Amino acid sequence: MTRTIRTLAVLAATVCMAGSMGFAQSAGEATYKAKCAMCHGAKGAADTPSAKMLKVMPIASPEMKKLSEADMIKATTDGKGKMPSFKGKLSDEQIKEAVVYFRTLK
Repeated sequence: MTRTIRTLAVLAATVCMAGSMGFAQSAGEATYKAKCAMCHGAKGAADTPSAKMLKVMPIASPEMKKLSEADMIKATTDGKGKMPSFKGKLSDEQIKEAVVYFRTLK
């Protein structure tokens, strides 16, 4: 009986750990959610009140799709239009990771 309980406990712990690992987010996703989603939206749809007020383009727009990763990194680093500069607020690596994550959104 003790062996069965021990086996079930180990199995339960394994399932819990495997489940929590499936929900881990990348560093780029975490940075995006903390610094970018308020304007660009959780899914990049520019569907937040801030996005509507600032006329942010969604990731699916043709204008956004034609931008290269380097273009987006530059805009994020230096700012562009109403978008503020994140230079000094985020590291170059954080900016790149956030841009890479943003480009995965549809």
